[in-house]
Amino acid sequence: MDYPMLFSPLLINGMMTKNRIVATPTSDHFEDKALGGAGIVIAGHAIVEPGRSSYSSGDEPDAFAKYEVEATRRRILKVHQGGARASIEIFHGGEHARVKDFARGPDAKVRADGVEVRAMTEADMEEVLEHFARTVRNARDVGFDMVFMHFGHGWLPAQFLSPRTNHRTDEYGGSLENRARFPLRILETVREAVGADFPVDMRISAVEFMEGSIEFDDVRQFIQWAEPYIDAVQISAGVDIGIEGNVHMATTNFEPHHPNAHWAAQVREVVQIPVGVVGAVMSPDEGERLLQEGAVDLIALGRPLIADPEWPRKAQEGRASDITPCLRCLQCYHISTERRHVGCSVNPRFWNEEFIPRTLTPAVSPKRLVVVGGGPAGITGALTASRRGHEVILLEREGELGGQLRWIAQERFKEDIAAYLAHLVRQVESSSVDVRLGVEATRDSVAELRPDALIIAVGAREIALPVPGVDLPHVLTGNEAVEREHEIGEAVVILGAGQIGTEIGLELATFSDRHVTLLDTGDTYARRGNTLYREGLRQKLEAVAGRLEFAWGTACERIEEDRVLARDADGARRELRADTVIVAVGMTPRDVEAQRFYGIVPEVVTVGDCVRPRIIQDAVFEAHSYAMNL
Repeated sequence: MDYPMLFSPLLINGMMTKNRIVATPTSDHFEDKALGGAGIVIAGHAIVEPGRSSYSSGDEPDAFAKYEVEATRRRILKVHQGGARASIEIFHGGEHARVKDFARGPDAKVRADGVEVRAMTEADMEEVLEHFARTVRNARDVGFDMVFMHFGHGWLPAQFLSPRTNHRTDEYGGSLENRARFPLRILETVREAVGADFPVDMRISAVEFMEGSIEFDDVRQFIQWAEPYIDAVQISAGVDIGIEGNVHMATTNFEPHHPNAHWAAQVREVVQIPVGVVGAVMSPDEGERLLQEGAVDLIALGRPLIADPEWPRKAQEGRASDITPCLRCLQCYHISTERRHVGCSVNPRFWNEEFIPRTLTPAVSPKRLVVVGGGPAGITGALTASRRGHEVILLEREGELGGQLRWIAQERFKEDIAAYLAHLVRQVESSSVDVRLGVEATRDSVAELRPDALIIAVGAREIALPVPGVDLPHVLTGNEAVEREHEIGEAVVILGAGQIGTEIGLELATFSDRHVTLLDTGDTYARRGNTLYREGLRQKLEAVAGRLEFAWGTACERIEEDRVLARDADGARRELRADTVIVAVGMTPRDVEAQRFYGIVPEVVTVGDCVRPRIIQDAVFEAHSYAMNL
């Protein structure tokens, strides 16, 4: 077996799990993860105190109430059908809960939204402890194999533990021993409620990444105090409230892989219970290595199982190269998208389970499909159609596949995109798709192929900026800058502070001694990026503030051999030294080129950036869903 440790069993307080993979509660859809081969599936959450502990709504019901418990029981059945152990997150939002009257927390305050937070009295604590006991007892009795206590990410237990949120002066505040008192009472109550032989897991943040937060040494000490009451611990980081900590709870592509593993390893040195880690363990190779090195005992996967729920199954069967990699784009996280565009860039089924099936159905009437364009949209459409039994010819005018991904994948912060591009190419190479590279598709040449249907995915092109001097030899487009970084001089001016321009500037300022100035007529960098992507980007930009600056409300008027002449919104002239100028003012769709193919056959669809330049999620969804129904 390729991954002997990853697929070895583990005994947790009498419960045997078939492998070391834990599926975290990243969505309310558990079935795909269970069928995909995870050993433990955390099937969503149960709030502890209805009306005062939900982060989503004051109306969220008790999962074990009379008219809810049968649906909760079905979560277990969905998990068990895949041979996994069923767990459930036990959750109390504390001062951040959505409530109808008041919230509970360690301190008294009024939240920014006007909700009163009442400092918990001894009587309040007793009441909440009773809620915890009832909830975990119900979870055990309805058939869950274990419970998962959420003590991280800034929720109620973490609020007591962290000096950032606990400013009490009584026996529940001040010293770590005092701040740990109520959280330990919760765990003691839970253990008494479920009994000595029922598995109890706990998640906690090693570091919160917020000013005034708890130190890791204190977190590790708390885990040691908690050990008598729990059977496993999962090490995470960050908080779910406060955007600067949120991007360390769910990391962006600007952070390294498995960033929490070193903290987990330090916890494992001081406890006897199994230690798990969550956070950007992207591949089976990474998971196996952490287990082999003795850093952890369990690998918890969140977004990797959103990108590909069959991650465990493919790894177990020797098909790790078929795993669709997560991009860490955070489109799957509702906070990132303000609940308006939630989905997965590489898995069209996520969030669309009611109409995107788990498995493809064979085409009733196989057709000859011609796909024009070999970017992510074209490749996805070609693969989906081919897997359904259609004859597929893919035409790509360049000498290699990938479209715009070919340049993005070369950036240092885009190793996840590079992995995805390599995955797409592997999938095409092992498919029946007839790939024809270096072919400039025309209306006549496509018609000669006698297709029954067409997918047009010709993408977008970089916008040319019509200013004097743009044709000088030291002026590069964004794509040229990525490919010819060695030619870029010391003083760099980038025209355009969208995602492309800002990321190029960040790379140059981070990995060299160059000084970068970004000119933009607006007032915000990467304005089309989602909320958490932009926060992750901000933190990286802050780290290079001395070598990178923005000139907002400023337009380039002329490029000369060694400088850029610009004018700001007040009409003032600016002159900037420029050894290299990079034009990155955006992309424009190849819509005219796409429209030329209409009328060859009745069945034609345009997908991806040739409709409108957008994100990978849109390109993949459009191509897959169309080919799924062809």
